[in-house]
Amino acid sequence: MVFYEQLKREKERVMTEKVTLWQLIKEDVNCVFDRDPAARNAFEIITTYPGVQALQWHRVSHWFWKQNLKWVARFLSMISRWLTGIEIHPAVKIGRRFFIDHGMGVVIGETAEIGDDCTIYHGVTLGGTSWKEGKRHPTLANNVVVGAGAKVLGPICLHDGARIGSNAVVVKDVVAGETVIGVPGRVVQTQQTEEQKQKQKLAQSVGFDAYGTSSETLDPVATAIHGLIEHIHALDKRIDSMSSTIQHLGGEVSDVEMPGLDKCELSQKEDNKEVD
Repeated sequence: MVFYEQLKREKERVMTEKVTLWQLIKEDVNCVFDRDPAARNAFEIITTYPGVQALQWHRVSHWFWKQNLKWVARFLSMISRWLTGIEIHPAVKIGRRFFIDHGMGVVIGETAEIGDDCTIYHGVTLGGTSWKEGKRHPTLANNVVVGAGAKVLGPICLHDGARIGSNAVVVKDVVAGETVIGVPGRVVQTQQTEEQKQKQKLAQSVGFDAYGTSSETLDPVATAIHGLIEHIHALDKRIDSMSSTIQHLGGEVSDVEMPGLDKCELSQKEDNKEVD
């Protein structure tokens, strides 16, 4: 509830700023330079970036939707889908400096809401899980990144700075700053050195976060397996110590060769690469 109140106040603040459509379009183009190293100039972005083109089509169709010219809005939305491969319902509320990278296959449903400085990649679906009227699509707060192929479903909230990894399926709220990966989506831990934190801070300052994950992201399943293997190793050493003590005291211990665990070792680096 607190988040929705904050979002409402933020919307009221934006409305009072009276941002013109031309200002929104300029920001939509300029933010691409911060998030795509391949961008060279504004003309190239406007003429060759389908995500930028789809967003501009949406800005116009959304205006018609608010004027209650809903058929015109839907028709413009359909033309945009034909030209760009990106489907955005004209009722969707989108904030400033929104960037759709690559874009093909993106679907954003009617009651979705997107805050400022968000980034999504190709194949993303912001969809619903119900046919009932009312709020049924996700809400993205500010500075959210949704990786390629991810599905964010239902009237859930991705709070400020949330990261959704590629191909994840998310059906629950995501706390601010958390990273979610996998099917079903699960929160991952991030272990970082000070140098890595500085690099991440720099990357976020320019809005770049490749596909919602990084090489420092640890899969909780792999972490749990590592913990189990370490526990087994500790038990093995304790049993060896107990056997040696029993033999030293004159007792007998059956000499059974235990299978080794060397082949069961998991490389932490390999796990990290698989998560990317």
